[in-house]
Amino acid sequence: MKLFDVYPLFDVNIVKGQGCKVWDDKGEEYLDLYGGHAVISIGHSHPHYIQKVTEQLNKIGFYSNSVINKLQVELAERLGRISSYDDYQLFLINSGAEANENALKLASFTNGRTRVLSAEKAFHGRTSLAVEVTNNPKIIAPINNNGHVTYLPLNDLPAWEKELQKGDVCAVILECIQGVGGIKLATKEFAQGLHKLCKEHNTVLICDEIQCGYGRSGKFFAHQWLGIKPDIITVAKGIANGFPMGGVLISPEFEPVYGQLGTTFGGNHLACAAALAVLDVFEKEHLVENANEVGEYLMERLRSLCSCGTTTHITDIRGRGLMIGIDLDIPHKDVRQPLICQEHCFTGCAGTNILRLLPPLCLTKAEADLFIEKLKKVLASL
Repeated sequence: MKLFDVYPLFDVNIVKGQGCKVWDDKGEEYLDLYGGHAVISIGHSHPHYIQKVTEQLNKIGFYSNSVINKLQVELAERLGRISSYDDYQLFLINSGAEANENALKLASFTNGRTRVLSAEKAFHGRTSLAVEVTNNPKIIAPINNNGHVTYLPLNDLPAWEKELQKGDVCAVILECIQGVGGIKLATKEFAQGLHKLCKEHNTVLICDEIQCGYGRSGKFFAHQWLGIKPDIITVAKGIANGFPMGGVLISPEFEPVYGQLGTTFGGNHLACAAALAVLDVFEKEHLVENANEVGEYLMERLRSLCSCGTTTHITDIRGRGLMIGIDLDIPHKDVRQPLICQEHCFTGCAGTNILRLLPPLCLTKAEADLFIEKLKKVLASL
């Protein structure tokens, strides 16, 4: 048997990681400014994380959700406290797509509707409902194309109001900072107006914080920059630093019903131990604050690079915290490829001409400076 060939791969075999650096099987060191799609939140191979996961594995790694798991209770209490959502309820699953699936199902269970509003260029996952609310027809199979979704321009409040006034919208799902869409930010005016409209029309507001949440924006959730409180919040990626896990934070206005939602692997002992270790490190090392401080520093360095006349290839810099988009006037592959192959630095991409930076939240200013030097060398060679 061979692998199903759906991923275009760089010819690099990563075998080890530490902090914001990884190494390949030849011993070459790489600076990681991508964190495996924003998954690595506290850094690769953090010693506290390894200790806690190992301790739990030596006790029990998994048992079903038919018995008490006090690690789930502890995680819910601590996540509520650190995120300022201690009155919400937590449902644990395995991935971001699964989080969005359950959020949309819960919304539909609650108001009995089926139509969803989603933003143009949105990405919410690849499973049935999650992919349908993702604005990319290339990955929506005919069986998923069920006519539930209306896509609207981000920050165009009148367009969203027009649809909500029809009275049939089950849910609005929103990335307050679009990831795959190119680090496009929702404005405070749009978000607050949309929140008000959802309340008026009995529509559930879901904030997809899978990529932009969990400290990445410099606040625990990106929507907290905008002064709104959604009905449902979905999380994954950074929640367990690489261990597969997702979660749905649910307003106390939603009443749980036995059997309404369910999962086999979600919230297992090992996943909870990993997630609790992440929160330990967040609090001890002040990683949310670090993301804000270092992110601002890195964006300022990038803007200086753009304005100093050394290159004309950068056309815009935007983002919050350690979620940064770099617009280029050339295809991103012309920059990303030599960054990896010559400068040994990983970045992400979006669209055809956007570099996407999603480093571990422990990135230092010295590592940000190192990235700037590597980027300058690549851009100067083009």
